[in-house]
Amino acid sequence: MLRVFLVEDESVIREGLRDKIPWEQYGFQFVGEAADGEMALPLIRKLKPDVLITDIKMPFMDGLSLSEMVKEEFPRTRIIIISGYDDFEYARQAIVVGVDQYLLKPITRATLRNVLLELKEKIGQDVEQRDYQAQFQDEMQEFEQFPLRRFFEKVLDGKLSVKEIYEEAARLSLQITAPCYNLMIFSLYERENQPSRESRERFMRKQDEIFHYFLRHPQFILFRLNVNSYGVLVKGEAASMEELTKGGLDHIRRLCTPENSYMGWYVAVGESVERLSLLPQCYLTANHYFAYRFILPGTHVLTEKTLASYLSDQEEKGVSNVDFMQMDPELIRDFLAKGEEEEIPGFVESYLGNIGHGLKSRMFRGYVFFNIRVAVVTFLESIQAEKTRYQEEIEEMTAGTPDNEEDIHEYFVGMLQIAMRIRDQINSYQGKKQFKRALDYIDANFDQETMSLSLVAEQTGMSPNYLSTIFSQNMQKTFIEYVTEKRIDKAKKLLRQTGKTSGEIAREVGYKDSHYFSFVFRKLQGCNPREYRAEKR
Repeated sequence: MLRVFLVEDESVIREGLRDKIPWEQYGFQFVGEAADGEMALPLIRKLKPDVLITDIKMPFMDGLSLSEMVKEEFPRTRIIIISGYDDFEYARQAIVVGVDQYLLKPITRATLRNVLLELKEKIGQDVEQRDYQAQFQDEMQEFEQFPLRRFFEKVLDGKLSVKEIYEEAARLSLQITAPCYNLMIFSLYERENQPSRESRERFMRKQDEIFHYFLRHPQFILFRLNVNSYGVLVKGEAASMEELTKGGLDHIRRLCTPENSYMGWYVAVGESVERLSLLPQCYLTANHYFAYRFILPGTHVLTEKTLASYLSDQEEKGVSNVDFMQMDPELIRDFLAKGEEEEIPGFVESYLGNIGHGLKSRMFRGYVFFNIRVAVVTFLESIQAEKTRYQEEIEEMTAGTPDNEEDIHEYFVGMLQIAMRIRDQINSYQGKKQFKRALDYIDANFDQETMSLSLVAEQTGMSPNYLSTIFSQNMQKTFIEYVTEKRIDKAKKLLRQTGKTSGEIAREVGYKDSHYFSFVFRKLQGCNPREYRAEKR
């Protein structure tokens, strides 16, 4: 029920309205009353009524002053002015304030009933419109939005000046100003190679829960970092940075830990900085920690604190203390399958860090050298890369045994770069074929009510994350934006060429709610379907 509050200095009128109007019968709840505006204001702030009925002339604070203050604090509150003065100036002032109705005394029950029912309908329409607006914003402003990803790529690569960061952030409507910043990088993935529809849907629901936490809180900006991982810019006061970051970490840990049977996850955190220009440095730190997920697969939270004891142990290692399990070639192959080129330096540093001072031994460097070569070649064979595409480059890289630790580092980086370049070329070719199948499926089925990113991914053998990424890259718009445009284009054609109702057309283009269809149509076209049809005819 809608809440109504009454302000009237004449007690006979106030009690008559309070007791003789069947409020509940009209869909209202009478929540309070006051004899003047001064007494009413604190009660209104506490009760937050949907409708305020107030006399215009009262001692201490009149109805116009009260209405002006209420409208400023609670713009959605509907206001009815009751007055014994048939004066145009009063009515004009009421309109300026934003009053909904101006009623002259004496007020009949029938008159007030009609006004209340009219306001009830308007409030219902406003609530519906706000719901539609929220749904529309959720659909259109997906976190993986391509412009947002491109913006953070440039920021974290140090390609933008501070002035350019602020300018681009303003164009994207991002509130990026803060006294302190930090970065979180996290990865979520399905453990099963061929997940069932049920487990995939369960994974997607859990993933959405994680995303929505960051989307709901203004202290975080969530963005896609690459196909396999996401970034979160944490912003706030320096004193609260640790607490904010911990809140994000705890949220991911709470949702992921019980689901380890089908969901894998890692999260890394950089070290906070107080300038936007230092974000690339913060990113390098977080990315370096993130690379340790390949070396320490059992450590899901990767921070300076969680890695401290491990890193200090590596510094003291000689050949006799090297853990050869930590040098398993499978670690390199796993990195080549899931890692990104920008992660190579961090991975190489963490992998060689396992060896410590063992690299000072020439014989041991030769073993590491051979280990790296075998792992890279095995990986390239596993993705069916043609030998002619890599043999010459690898032979050139392996022409001589590294003479020192710097040589082995340079060699390792170079070998990984060769393998990743070939991997990405193969993936690009295969991805284009997969994307073509996905686009064909969308174009043939966009008007189905069940159309979704997960459905298209399932039909074309891709993960929803991967499809979302390549869709944005290829189309320069999100999946939802593309589907919505296709639906509205078809609706426009039907409006021009048929006599079908808006409800029929809504269902035909994939919307089960005809009112939401009209809302989306107006958002994109500037008019509702009926107005569009009338204009075109």
